[in-house]
Amino acid sequence: MANNKMNGEVVLRFNSVTFNYGHNYPILDEVSFGLREGVKFTLMGQNGAGKSTLFSLITGDQAPEEGDIHIKKGSTVAIAKQVITPLQLEMTILEYFTSAFNPSAGSGQGKKVYDMDPRIAEVLNIVHLKAPLERKISTFSGGQQARLLLAFALIQKPDILLLDEPTNNLDKQGIDHLTKFLVEYPKTCIVISHDANFLNAFTHGVLYLDVFTQKLEQYVGNYHDVIKEITARIERERRENARLTRDITNRKEQMNFFAQKGGHMRDVARKMREAIEELEDEVVETREEDKTISDFGIPAQEVDGMDLTQGGPVVTITSVTLMHDPEKPQTKKVNVKVCRGDKLIVAGPNGIGKTTFLESLAHGKAKGATITKGVDVAYYRQDFSGLDRKATVYKALAEVSHDGISEQQLRSTAARFFLTATLLNKHIESLSEGQKGLLCFARFVLQKPGLLIMDEPTNHINFRHIPVIAAALKRYEGALVLVSHVPEFVEAVSPTQTLDLGAL
Repeated sequence: MANNKMNGEVVLRFNSVTFNYGHNYPILDEVSFGLREGVKFTLMGQNGAGKSTLFSLITGDQAPEEGDIHIKKGSTVAIAKQVITPLQLEMTILEYFTSAFNPSAGSGQGKKVYDMDPRIAEVLNIVHLKAPLERKISTFSGGQQARLLLAFALIQKPDILLLDEPTNNLDKQGIDHLTKFLVEYPKTCIVISHDANFLNAFTHGVLYLDVFTQKLEQYVGNYHDVIKEITARIERERRENARLTRDITNRKEQMNFFAQKGGHMRDVARKMREAIEELEDEVVETREEDKTISDFGIPAQEVDGMDLTQGGPVVTITSVTLMHDPEKPQTKKVNVKVCRGDKLIVAGPNGIGKTTFLESLAHGKAKGATITKGVDVAYYRQDFSGLDRKATVYKALAEVSHDGISEQQLRSTAARFFLTATLLNKHIESLSEGQKGLLCFARFVLQKPGLLIMDEPTNHINFRHIPVIAAALKRYEGALVLVSHVPEFVEAVSPTQTLDLGAL
């Protein structure tokens, strides 16, 4: 990346910013950093570390409890969020983009814009999307909505552009277009993403937010090189901690020996205790940024609970509806049977109808598709709208738990997905998107479904967890219907069949 980007005027600065969600939930602890005009940085951190919170502080939706945030006078900020709100889903294209300039309706800049039609045409062209101004947002696919979220930010022409998981739901073509745009984008940009290759194409450095210390570190350079640097630094800290721990243990043994001798030896022991305390202060809190969920399995529903003949299909699909043109949907005949142990990949470009098909299938309303009677269905929605936002995490787990699952088993399952005792009592709306994803997998483990329907299950998930999730789905003995735009993930799941809607 060009070094001259590092010499521009500072456009954003955090000075000792502290922010907490309640007394026992610290997010940022005296965080300081500065970004210059035109730089593009990645914001890294585990699920729940506070990445989206940091964005909300930049936009002004949240205010720091201590410290200051300075944005260069006259500079504007816009954010491309992860999901479109329920209110926005009911808007037309024109209403949606107009709300970008109305703070009461969205996150707008509060100024009247008289050239909306050409502005909309311009940003839709950037994200490679065509649609009439009167079309409702709710009629777009998940991938198309991801493009609209980006366009919503771009139409504001911000000096500081914030992107929260912008590649979620995008197909390869969409990611390529977004990458090209960011490479050429002349202003400051901060991106939250788990896609390493995408980030490496344009990033100038990394803002690293530690979930355990609530501190932030700033690294400059090629994304892949920065990741190596962070990994090496963590390893050095661990080795040093191991050395200090051995030294402290040995000194404590000597101290206890001298303390038992009495007389002058007790003075020696006291001095050794003081030295040990100094050593203990040198121990760096071990980072666990590379902590990954442990291997898990999703138990499948017992065959006795289903109305199946020996080896019969769990799902039968005789036709699908394609949405090349939403005004003129097309029905195509197919012959697909998904049995226990089968893994069906539903493929095709954004907007062709994959999400619509999965949703209608999950609710038993898909024309041309039937689920065998008695099959327990679990559905992973890419926007998590199937979760009750006002419910606690504990309630969301308890309501799907099978009879015979004890309190201890429920809490143990939750803990395996980093849903701690503290998080169990929180409402789902307070979770990060990544934590909501892990909650869904914890629910599946407790539910023991006969059919898993999954729409982009890697969205929002920390990349370290994805191989573990793929392995769990590969071992799953029930029937699986999956949509994913991540080829490595699909390959790891080992699909047995593919239904390519784009090829029909």
